[in-house]
Amino acid sequence: MPLFRHRAIRMAALLLLASSGTAVATVYYSKNEAFELAFGTGATVEPQPVFLSETQVTAIEKNAGTKLDSPLFTFYVGKRGTETLGYAAIESHTVRTHPETLLVVLSPRGELAKIEVLAFHEPPEYQPPARWFAQLLGKPLERLRFGESFDAISGATLSSNAALASARKVLAIHRVAFGPGVP
Repeated sequence: MPLFRHRAIRMAALLLLASSGTAVATVYYSKNEAFELAFGTGATVEPQPVFLSETQVTAIEKNAGTKLDSPLFTFYVGKRGTETLGYAAIESHTVRTHPETLLVVLSPRGELAKIEVLAFHEPPEYQPPARWFAQLLGKPLERLRFGESFDAISGATLSSNAALASARKVLAIHRVAFGPGVP
């Protein structure tokens, strides 16, 4: 076998081994399971699309400190009978090179009530722990900034930045679409 062919086969084998490393992709909850986490068992969940004007998009991007992908956004409203339990948004974004999907839940008054990781495709060590997400809860949009009352996570800076941007975006959209403190 000629030397160049032998090297080509070895190189192909090395590339195959390198690319066949363990794929890291964890899906924790389905959409229905996410809604149960958000609103409890037996709640009805209704999608509520929000169509934002250019003026609203500009205001949201300014308040959230991040760009919107689209002027169309969907909240999911959880109800039990006529009582509104809260609002949920499913937010997907790229962390480093792979996607993460979060469930961001707001109280009926529009306060940050829960954040759950639904799927995380980066290495597990880059995922912020639940206790990090817990420190964001109940804080108003204006206080959701690093250095205000919490820090980024060493080794998971991109993940914590992406999660914080999602929380800020959901809060800003809710505020503009429904008004502050309005169910």
